[in-house]
Amino acid sequence: MSLFHLAQVNVGRVLAPLDTPRLAGFVDQLAEINALADAAPGFVWRMVDDDGADATGLRPEEEDDLFLINCSVWESVEALRAYVYRSDHLRVLARRREWFERLTDHHMALWWVPAGHRPTVAEAMARVALLRERGEGPDAFTFRAPHPPATV
Repeated sequence: MSLFHLAQVNVGRVLAPLDTPRLAGFVDQLAEINALADAAPGFVWRMVDDDGADATGLRPEEEDDLFLINCSVWESVEALRAYVYRSDHLRVLARRREWFERLTDHHMALWWVPAGHRPTVAEAMARVALLRERGEGPDAFTFRAPHPPATV
């Protein structure tokens, strides 16, 4: 059993409120895609709001109702990569421009956490900020340049 798991966060700003027809194609797939993640090999945990279904009720930027966060924990980079790019999640990812603004800066970060740790919204947003400020390193990285977990 590993001492560390991989945390991931991705953030984005939707093009319209979640309850509008413009976002229906995204919202209608949330439960299916979350269930796919929950059942994926290597999945550990995902952040949910008070309703417990997904994280769409969380606001990482309090003044912006269109800014969303997704955060989860996985056993490894390989497990997360398989879910993101080799499962039905890819068909939703391919349509992201229909629902989300194109962000010019980093909108996703990966980092290692002790097994059993569950990141908070503030912690996840701090990792995105770290990646934006310092670039990729052992404390915040992307699939392009993954770092190994720290040694004990």
